[in-house]
Amino acid sequence: MPHDLRLSVAGCSGSLPGPAGPASCYLVDSGTTRVVLDVGSGSLGPLQALTPLDAVDAVVLSHLHPDHCMDLCGWYVWARWSPAAARRGRLRVYGPAGTLERMARAYGVAPEEMAGVFDVVELSDGDRWTTGDLQFTVAKVVHPVEAFATRVELAGASIVYSGDTGRSDALARLAADTDLLLCEASFLDGVDDDAPEGLHLTAREAGEHAAAARARHLLLTHVPPWGDPVRALAQARGAYHGPVSLARAGDVRVVRPRR
Repeated sequence: MPHDLRLSVAGCSGSLPGPAGPASCYLVDSGTTRVVLDVGSGSLGPLQALTPLDAVDAVVLSHLHPDHCMDLCGWYVWARWSPAAARRGRLRVYGPAGTLERMARAYGVAPEEMAGVFDVVELSDGDRWTTGDLQFTVAKVVHPVEAFATRVELAGASIVYSGDTGRSDALARLAADTDLLLCEASFLDGVDDDAPEGLHLTAREAGEHAAAARARHLLLTHVPPWGDPVRALAQARGAYHGPVSLARAGDVRVVRPRR
């Protein structure tokens, strides 16, 4: 029988690390396969408390803003020098176009050198693949840079991670009937009404996407350090009448496969 699908939160602070934890980083674990969704600023340390890095089968980067990818630079150091990494071989990294070049520039090495430890696959809208016993699908969403939402499935159970996005029909379609929608809720109605279009979702909009998708549970994430999580929960609950909760660093959520 399949194992449970587990989501562990290494970091979930919006836009930058906050006093309660690092920026976005989530470990998806089937019991036999481990994949990391985003490696944002400050997250690599807490991630190692959740899993040895040599036990990770792949990394998926939603987009190339630092709060979602920059700790891949530290992972490069581990992958370049750790004996455990040498035994494991190159790590598969899925990300938007230009991922290898961007991360190599951030660390200050040639792309060819970084390619010695990371096997980078550039994403396109609608891509599907399998890593171990996990199935992945991505959809391009709305953000100032190329960005993707990700659906992870195991034996009928599913988790969908929005990454960063403004209002997006593609996100609602990708999240159709998902067990758990991990959705960004960076803005609040009445507080961020002058925020640019196509940048982030409000908590109410996160609720609207969960309702449109018929998601079974909404887990709000990416609330910035200056945000108000209590108001975010209230605004999301005004638009979505299923269970809503707030992601926190160290959380573990379990989705059970449908037998």
